[in-house]
Amino acid sequence: MSFEIEQKFHVEDVSELERRLAELGAIETGTQRHSDSYYNHPSRDFRETREALRIRRVDGVPMITYKGPKLPGSVKARKECEWRLDPGDRDGSATEELLQILGFQSVAVVTKSRRCFELPGELHEFDVVIDEVPFLGRFAEVELVVEGPNQVEEARRRIAEISADLGLRQAEPRSYITMLQELSTS
Repeated sequence: MSFEIEQKFHVEDVSELERRLAELGAIETGTQRHSDSYYNHPSRDFRETREALRIRRVDGVPMITYKGPKLPGSVKARKECEWRLDPGDRDGSATEELLQILGFQSVAVVTKSRRCFELPGELHEFDVVIDEVPFLGRFAEVELVVEGPNQVEEARRRIAEISADLGLRQAEPRSYITMLQELSTS
């Protein structure tokens, strides 16, 4: 199981971020459409335990993801398991049916358009994306995946450095689903 370390930021000026990405030698690798269907466990509330279970469709290709509770710290870090569902479940509907049979409740669907950037050289291991989320706006995420808990703090430090180089300052600790749920209750 790997650990996902990521920091999300509000982006006010996309062209400034694009300029800084270009200065680092980043190359835009494409745009993806994401549709994330979230589920809640039948006997514990994932909002309370700070876990997540979703079926993500990236340009229609289904994947299932479990994210464990967030580890303490200013940059989000958590265990993550993720794998593709196709070709056996071409659109994710069989897995959705299984989750419902097992008592999982559908919570929400979050959609976004994601622009992906590849960084050069030693920065290649970072994922940097710009997300456009309906009703929420534009965000940048800087992510690094590491194999063990002993690598988390170093990954957090490196994410903070890259984020500063990109001029990203307005960190957003909440997930998109949490922000959308808060928006719908206000």
